[in-house]
Amino acid sequence: MMKKIGIISDTHSCWDDRYERYFADCDEIWHAGDIGDSALLDRLEAIGPKVRAVSGNIDHGEVRRRCGELEIFDCEGARVLLTHIGGYPGKWAPGMKKLLRENGVTLMVDGHSHLLRIKFDPELGLLHINPGAAGVHGWQQKRTLVLLKIDSGKFSDCEVIEFA
Repeated sequence: MMKKIGIISDTHSCWDDRYERYFADCDEIWHAGDIGDSALLDRLEAIGPKVRAVSGNIDHGEVRRRCGELEIFDCEGARVLLTHIGGYPGKWAPGMKKLLRENGVTLMVDGHSHLLRIKFDPELGLLHINPGAAGVHGWQQKRTLVLLKIDSGKFSDCEVIEFA
C-alpha cells in the first residue's frame, strides 16, 4: 500500500498554518530535528497522521524526552534512517556510512544544514533527503519541506514546497 510522507526539519519552534494544508493528506509526517518546542510536535500530531520525529542539536527538555536522536524503521518496503545530523552522499557524518550500510537503509532523511538536498547515493543504493529548513531562524533564503510517496520500496512524486 502506497504511503504519502511529509518531511520537515529545522522548524526552530516556528509554526506555519501551511504545514497543516500540505500535510493534511499525508499518511505520516517525519521531522528531522531542531523542532524547538514540543508544542510544535503536538500541532503536527493534531493534523492526524503518524508523526515520527528526532531531536536536533538545539532541542532540549520535553523535545529530548519525546524524541531520540536516531530512528531506523521500515515504511512500505523502504528501510528508513531519520536523524538530524547525518551528512550527505560523498560527505557523510563520521560513522554514518557504516550505519547506513549495516542497516540496509534505502532512504536516509536528515536536517541541520538548512540546505534542501535530494540525492541518490549509487554506492550505498539509497536516496538521501534533507528537506531544508521550514522555520524562520537561520540563514536560508527559502523555507522548504518535502512530500514523497513510498510504495513497495520505490520512491515517487517527490515534491518540494517552498515558502517565501
